[in-house]
Amino acid sequence: MNVGSKRALHYVLGIALGFLVGIPLAHGQAAPPADQKAEAVFKNIQLLKGISVKEFMDTMGFFSASTGLNCIDCHSPEAADSLDAYAIDTPLKQTARKMIIMVQTIDKSNFGGQLKVTCYTCHRATDHPEAIPSLLDQYSVEPDDPDRVEVISKGGAPPPNQLTADKILDKYIQAIGGAAQVAKLTSFVAKGTYEGFDTYSEKVPFEVYAKAPNQLTTIIHTQHGDSVATYDGTHGWTAASDKLMRVLPLAGGDLAGAKMDGSLSFPVQIKQEFKWRTGFPSVSIDDKPVEVIQDAAGGDTGAKLYFDKQSGILLRQVRYSDTAVGVIPAQVDYSDYRVVAGVKVPFHVVWTWTDGRSIIQLNDVQPNVQIAAAKFATPATPVAKPEAK
Repeated sequence: MNVGSKRALHYVLGIALGFLVGIPLAHGQAAPPADQKAEAVFKNIQLLKGISVKEFMDTMGFFSASTGLNCIDCHSPEAADSLDAYAIDTPLKQTARKMIIMVQTIDKSNFGGQLKVTCYTCHRATDHPEAIPSLLDQYSVEPDDPDRVEVISKGGAPPPNQLTADKILDKYIQAIGGAAQVAKLTSFVAKGTYEGFDTYSEKVPFEVYAKAPNQLTTIIHTQHGDSVATYDGTHGWTAASDKLMRVLPLAGGDLAGAKMDGSLSFPVQIKQEFKWRTGFPSVSIDDKPVEVIQDAAGGDTGAKLYFDKQSGILLRQVRYSDTAVGVIPAQVDYSDYRVVAGVKVPFHVVWTWTDGRSIIQLNDVQPNVQIAAAKFATPATPVAKPEAK
């Protein structure tokens, strides 16, 4: 995706407004309720009604990932300079509506309404689906993707020497310091750097505030203002100065993901906080055999955790967010474990999702410090920094 012009079209305008959005409400507004519907916030919504604002934004991201197009590709060119222009219908917006109806009809008629066929099924990150088979695809060796692991069907033979989820998690807790030591870590404040395409691949200051059992806040000090994510143990929010919706409550898979991140920061109760299942075939990450467990409460799209089979250390998390048109995956890779207050903590974290990749490198972690409850509450509306001339 080419997002290099005009400050990446304001971070591709959150990569969110790809096809159907109209005019957003004013920037300075308070966060909409988590259950507020998209049509109450945006205008000219014709098909994607009845879903939350956050799911609507994620749906736009799914369109972008499926077609390789950004906001201005599908909206009027005037939208590059005027938010009002997002309400203008264009041929691509009209085509997108037809495609949504087509895919919904296929899924309802053949799969009981499950999203088995999506935009990505045919587009595969291009704007024109391929109609003619590719011989190169057919005869090339497809690389292994450890993220695509399926639970063995009922009645099937489990992998040999398959550990239970409890034993995998016990090994993990022991690998990072042991249950007694992990329980002593009750909070931490960390500082480091963050880089991603929202920072033009430049490193910027990054902060983490975490408090047991699962509260978590991160702050990215970008060139155009702060980007904040908070989770108070029950509710979560994201806030950024360069997004059309400055403060958004988390819901669905995004909220479940925030809970998972918070719980992994203090994993002493990780076995009890989620319902885990195993039964996955053997896979490897960077030539390291891994054990895979999944949050069974999330069904087929429950978060998966990948542990080094030898050391027991957590290497990866893969989780999912449902949208109106398909499921969006996100991958988190953990490395550079260092001991903090007797507990091994990953200092290097790489986020990969449909909109891009971000790299977090911690350089200082202060354990067991006092953190005010307000640090995990709804973030204030971020203030944008003036454009550099």
